Amino acid sequence: MFVNEQNRERKFHLLGWILFVVCAGFFIASHAKADNLVGLIGSVIFLFACVVFIIPLVTKRNRD
Repeated sequence: MFVNEQNRERKFHLLGWILFVVCAGFFIASHAKADNLVGLIGSVIFLFACVVFIIPLVTKRNRD
């Protein structure tokens, strides 16, 4: 049962980060359309940070 709780929590974390990535995509599109370079750079950095947080959630690790 403990493993199921960990898997469920992990799935919710992954879903949350995927939603952040979607938001970052909209921020990038919005700033690109507005020709706002500073906002665009910030949005790309935000997208990169989201991907960095997703990596440990999708990589397979040996959990005991």
